[in-house]
Amino acid sequence: MSTDRVLIELATVCAEAAADALRAFGPDGVEVGPPRVMESGADPLANLPVPALAADVSYVDGVTGGNVFVAPLAGARGLARAMLGMDGPADDESAPLDELERSAVAEAMNQMMAAAAFATSGLLGTEVEIAPPRVRDLVVDGDAEGLGEPAPHATVVPITVHGVVCRLVQLVPYAFVVRMTRALDERDAEVLSEGPAVDRSGDGIAAALGAAEVDLWVELGRTKLPAGRLAGVPAGEVFALDHLADDPVDVYVNGLRVGTGRLLVVDGSEWAVRLETIEGAGDDRPVVASTATTDTDQGRTA
Repeated sequence: MSTDRVLIELATVCAEAAADALRAFGPDGVEVGPPRVMESGADPLANLPVPALAADVSYVDGVTGGNVFVAPLAGARGLARAMLGMDGPADDESAPLDELERSAVAEAMNQMMAAAAFATSGLLGTEVEIAPPRVRDLVVDGDAEGLGEPAPHATVVPITVHGVVCRLVQLVPYAFVVRMTRALDERDAEVLSEGPAVDRSGDGIAAALGAAEVDLWVELGRTKLPAGRLAGVPAGEVFALDHLADDPVDVYVNGLRVGTGRLLVVDGSEWAVRLETIEGAGDDRPVVASTATTDTDQGRTA
């Protein structure tokens, strides 16, 4: 398997996972473009748009390498407003991000990179962990210096967020390519041994991710609040959510919304969720009833 094919497949899977994390906050405003393998010696972080916000993450377990996501100011602001439940454009699109907006963008970028690391885990068959993202303001060209770890291979994928083209850069060391090549060769050999067709569909990717552990939880609902109100909220305050008591709950895996379900109580005391639909490519697929028990202390399922 050629190095370019390995890098393209890695970039595609990770970019789609990162984009899915963003779609949780704005499902109609995120599009992934074609990945590009950088030529040897080329700087993948050259000519970045400024002003912008950049998130730099490194892998800390399982593999080395890292990702950099760069969002021009307009894209970062659109992402922040989507996360904060704000509609319409900001009063001053050119103003620097305030602390609440920066915090929202940092959390979105954290979820993006976690989703990309999870996708990488599935491809390699080993757990991959990331360090917390380091968020940096890019005001002039020189501000990008030092982003990411130097690596012999790099890919760039454009991700459009609410009409603004952002950039996902993957920095890939030699050892990563070797492990990735071995993992993909083994996967293809296994699929070929079962039949003549290599499955490149969503189901094929799901099979490749099979052994990786994930966090699964349910969301009862959301609401919008003025940011200033949160500072003075007293204990015991009640907030109405946007779901009725008998509405299905949203089911999330590692920050990505994957379908809907119904809450149940099992053994008289423990919460559980019965999956009703799983999101497919553009539609919701009904599933056979399946129940997952929840950890009542953490609100997540095991």
